[in-house]
Amino acid sequence: MTSIAFLGTGLLGAAFAEAAAKRGDTVTAWNRSPEKAQALAPFGVTAAATPADAVRGAARVHLILKDDAVVDAVIAAARPGLSADAIIIDHSTTLPALTAERAARLQAAGLRYLHCPVFMGPPAARNAQGSMMVCGSRALYDSVAQELARMAARVQFMGERTDLAAANKLFGNAMIIGMAAVIADVLTLAQASEVEGKDAIALLGLLDLNAMVNGRGLNMANGNFAPSFELTMARKDVGLMLETAAGRPLATLPAIAARMEALIAQGHGAKDACVLGIDAVARG
Repeated sequence: MTSIAFLGTGLLGAAFAEAAAKRGDTVTAWNRSPEKAQALAPFGVTAAATPADAVRGAARVHLILKDDAVVDAVIAAARPGLSADAIIIDHSTTLPALTAERAARLQAAGLRYLHCPVFMGPPAARNAQGSMMVCGSRALYDSVAQELARMAARVQFMGERTDLAAANKLFGNAMIIGMAAVIADVLTLAQASEVEGKDAIALLGLLDLNAMVNGRGLNMANGNFAPSFELTMARKDVGLMLETAAGRPLATLPAIAARMEALIAQGHGAKDACVLGIDAVARG
């Protein structure tokens, strides 16, 4: 059995710790709110009073923490108990620039660190589903690759550029959050149209969202705005949506309309609606 530690046992961290204990690892956990770590006792997880106590003797130290400041503070608190050969595996969602600084600082101090953010919720963490991205030393990754593979359905090593997983985590979360906001607006339109929300969501099943990402998304990334759905027509449709909502709160559509108006004023009205991304790509 491997001795590992989990620092941060919120919803995701607790699920990871529970799953590791069920796999047979010896697990110690710490959380700023002690009762959250103590609640894992039925699964065989030992709660520690401090980060240093939690990591003492651990081969791997998993961090699932709120933000950069907390990550830095918890690592500093854990260092007195950290074994020389322990590997810090940081699953926290953090700022790319600060992640790169942290990795360089820890490496200079002789600490072994990988940044490994994930796309998964607690149920997926309990069942080794979802995805994990890994950045850092290739040799260090190779030494724990089999253990990380037990935690997720997909583990992707993204290279030794230490901020790349952090950036990609933000890309993915932007899509998740953006989708939630757009779906909220769809439900608002359904309410205004006296259509059941569940029926509106079922309608979305007719759309091939993956094809849209691979088609229109790649066109945007490549700066290809040849029209198939002209911006002026898309703006007209957004106007219909706003009129249908009839003053109800909307998460995204008013901002989209404003952006479209600005681009039309700049002369982009005859281009495809994906011209919304024109300022994000290089243009010749």
